[in-house]
Amino acid sequence: MAQSYVLGVGMTQFLKPRRTREYPELGYEAAVKALTDAHITYDDVQTGVACYCYGDTTSGQRIMYQLGMTGIPIYNTNNACATGSTGLHLARTLVKGGVVDCVLVVGFEQMRPGSIKSVWDDRPSPLGPSTTLMEDNYGKHSSPRNAQYFGNAGQEYMDKYGAKAQDFGEIARISHSHSQRNPYAQFRTPYSLDQILDPKTQIYGPLTKLQCSPTSDGAAAAVIVSQQFLDARPHLKSQAILMASQQLMTDGPEVYSRSAIDLVGFNMSRQAAQLAMQEAGVKAKDVKVCELHDCFSTNELLLLDALGFSEPGKAHEMVRRGDITYGGRGPVINPSGGLISKGHPLGATGLAQCAELTWQLRGWANNRLVPGTDVALQHNLGLGGAVVVTIYKRADGKASKAISSEEISKVSGLGYNPAVEARYITPEDGERVRSKTKSLDYPLLDTTEKLKARI
Repeated sequence: MAQSYVLGVGMTQFLKPRRTREYPELGYEAAVKALTDAHITYDDVQTGVACYCYGDTTSGQRIMYQLGMTGIPIYNTNNACATGSTGLHLARTLVKGGVVDCVLVVGFEQMRPGSIKSVWDDRPSPLGPSTTLMEDNYGKHSSPRNAQYFGNAGQEYMDKYGAKAQDFGEIARISHSHSQRNPYAQFRTPYSLDQILDPKTQIYGPLTKLQCSPTSDGAAAAVIVSQQFLDARPHLKSQAILMASQQLMTDGPEVYSRSAIDLVGFNMSRQAAQLAMQEAGVKAKDVKVCELHDCFSTNELLLLDALGFSEPGKAHEMVRRGDITYGGRGPVINPSGGLISKGHPLGATGLAQCAELTWQLRGWANNRLVPGTDVALQHNLGLGGAVVVTIYKRADGKASKAISSEEISKVSGLGYNPAVEARYITPEDGERVRSKTKSLDYPLLDTTEKLKARI
């Protein structure tokens, strides 16, 4: 099967869900940035994939029709918090299978304030069996359901292996520290460990407010292309990122073992990581930077184990040594700030992780770079369940080194370094990448006017 590459990425700032920006505008901005980064127009796109959890059917068409009405297939996907990476998996599958040469994947979400709640209260929940099992073991509580899942898992890890609440707090402290350098992050304020562990902010179990990912509005996008497509554009090879391997998996029977750790997808994450590393021909020690699904700080600790970065049962020791941040012995985890601090618009999260790792491997993330990176790993998890693990390498086989923003501004297409500046697009940016043969202004409605007003 042929190779597949990330040729272009783009994203919006992640925002508190206050309807300050609507999803058609958010998705359009991310898509325009990704197409611009790939140096193509919508006419080059042969398939579109839209990724979202909260929205009506064909929301993807609502976004992509603004780019052109070229008649291409557009898939609308929903796979819980792993939705964005599921879209990437679909795109890679189509490209590797030789079906198409260029896919645009757009992930977006427009959420309601407060903890995640189901909008389908008139039918059985997909998480019904899991929730029943959890409540049988731990009782019913009024705190947010997802916090209960991951809080219970963290408590079990403490009981079995000796981790402390401070270890989870330290993970959150590092995430908030990292986000200071990410212009797209919803929160960019550092906090002390004492602030994070403030008992007045307890949510459930060992989890406090600053250890939980927030609901967010935002969008991110990626252009996935074939070897043939890239070979026709050899001048772009230095920015293309190889999707060296990828695994999408669902739960095995152990999820109902009555272990709180198993209940949050530990085993499917471990198996997906092992298979992805085998496919890519790498080991956990080869990974220099990782964007993983830290929906709660407790989950990051579990995933250090599941992804093979620590010895089983010793992830907390890795955290205490400082091995998950710059200067440590392990991979730098979530240089973007992760879900905890960057934000978590469900459908966009997997695409935002892809964008961060693309910028890291290119050397564009020069204010937070993990230098010498030649292997990067992405992990995206959805309860219910699905997990996607993707391993990336540079197409030219080299390792990353920092490139100046001045150099990047000359080649990015946007005229600046998008890894370290989060700017709005202009109407002119959109016109450069919209279809040249089959575009209409009507689907844009007021998007252009909103963009003008923001600038």
